[in-house]
Amino acid sequence: MQRLYVIPIFVVALSFYAKPSSGCDLPPNLWCSSKETARNCQVEKQCEAFVWSVRAKPVQFALYYESLCPDCQIFFRNQLWPTFQKISSILNITLVPYGNAQQEAVGDHWKFTCQHGPNECLGNVIETCAIHLLKKQETFMPFLACIEMNTTVLPNESAPDCARQHGIEYDDIRKCSMSGLGNSLEHAMAEMTNKLSPPHTYVPYVTLSGVHTEKIQDAAMENLLKLVCDTYQGPPPEPCKQKTLTQKCFRKEYFNNVILNDPKL
Repeated sequence: MQRLYVIPIFVVALSFYAKPSSGCDLPPNLWCSSKETARNCQVEKQCEAFVWSVRAKPVQFALYYESLCPDCQIFFRNQLWPTFQKISSILNITLVPYGNAQQEAVGDHWKFTCQHGPNECLGNVIETCAIHLLKKQETFMPFLACIEMNTTVLPNESAPDCARQHGIEYDDIRKCSMSGLGNSLEHAMAEMTNKLSPPHTYVPYVTLSGVHTEKIQDAAMENLLKLVCDTYQGPPPEPCKQKTLTQKCFRKEYFNNVILNDPKL
């Protein structure tokens, strides 16, 4: 019950004791509404200690992708997995393995056609079943990252080894991927993808707090760690306190050029 009174009492205290700068023309109850506002009002430390630590929620980040897309594999390796390893405590990840596939109702099940062929469709449903069965991101993220970063073999070939590496029972995932349950779960991924607004025209496609813009997309592709750290409203974890968070291993144009220039795709 004590937490219910922390923020109101803190706001009252701010109004009496804080000395906002000339750039702060907001009432005290809004001084902690954002990090920029707190800086302008010269109460950033107080907001971190008494407000953001109480109410901060993990950053909601979603990735729409397909299992054999080279761009998606690069994003997993260079951005998503390193970021998750460093700041998973402030990050809530939703993975949607469907991408540019198409679905068609055939009797009582769904037929999927994937951009990179049947092996990609199988990889998508394997990863979908893993997300469903493993449930917690702390469990499914290492498994899926292992699959996506192993680009020398197909997902269905790397999945058993990745499961063994991470102490996961793969047989349940395999059975799901070949069952009506797996088919229904993949249909749900298709529906999530098809409801995107604006509609996706490429993968990887990301949303931040349920929102997609080209600015968010570019920021995630260039430096996901910085994007999540900048978005989080609570006290920053240690990786977010580094003076530089750049991870520029490739040009922005690279993600478009991979598919256009690769004769194998």
